[in-house]
Amino acid sequence: MRCDSKNLNRAKKAKEDEFYTQLADIERELKHYTRHFKNKVVYCNCDDPRVSNFFHFFSYNYEKLGLKKLIAGDGDFRSKEAIEVLKQADIVVTNPPFSLFREYVAQLMEYDKKFLILGNLNQVTSPGIARLITEGKMWQGNYSGNMAFRVPPYYEPRDTNYWVDEDGQKWRSIGTGCWYTNLDFAKQYEELILSKIYHPETYPTYVNYHAIEVARYKDTPVDYPGPMGVPVTALAKLSPDQFEIIGFSASLARPMAEVVKGATGSGRFYLDRGNGKYKRMYDRMVIKNKRM
Repeated sequence: MRCDSKNLNRAKKAKEDEFYTQLADIERELKHYTRHFKNKVVYCNCDDPRVSNFFHFFSYNYEKLGLKKLIAGDGDFRSKEAIEVLKQADIVVTNPPFSLFREYVAQLMEYDKKFLILGNLNQVTSPGIARLITEGKMWQGNYSGNMAFRVPPYYEPRDTNYWVDEDGQKWRSIGTGCWYTNLDFAKQYEELILSKIYHPETYPTYVNYHAIEVARYKDTPVDYPGPMGVPVTALAKLSPDQFEIIGFSASLARPMAEVVKGATGSGRFYLDRGNGKYKRMYDRMVIKNKRM
């Protein structure tokens, strides 16, 4: 949903969704999917071809990738015209507006499109996205972590994650940037080498959901057959051949009042700290080892 000059004033009043992806970040991720693009129509439907690094990447590598056609759009992905073009596309690659991410993904699913898009890791816990991940209809791409984006000149300064370079270009960074896709890639199937042994003292069970707490995905016990809660950052580290994703704490956690009289809290898992005190955990993804 990129804004031209006619839409500038409207964009200023809207949520700040104009984040322009660096070419280096695109190149780093796209190299894992090159086999998918031969004879395919690629649609960058949230990109102005005059300034988009997505369009630049695909136009520069058009012959190398063996593309059939490249299309970019400079407008609202929800418009009738954009949807008609979407129907013709094989693969969609872009950085959609973060505030419309769930709506954007829902459209891709409605029209059964292959895609590789940028988002925020925190979006995995939202109901619609969590369901698609649990059902194996989308997954995290190769990279997740800190990413810097150029932003328009009218963006207001911020106290953190914001700077202006020597050329006057404004930048913002996101520490939880990540790619989402439904395209297979080799690294996705690399399995973890597990060596930790389960002990109840090391892996306590949540108070409001029957699963054990695994503080770091690397510490996943090799011998535990039941549900395990791991940080959502583990999403890109888990092979679908090795682990089943059961769901996320936002939807699985029982309200604490249902399991502990007088306790409060919901939407997260809790650990018993003793003496009537409970520790509220960050968002967790619940997995199960398919090898057990």
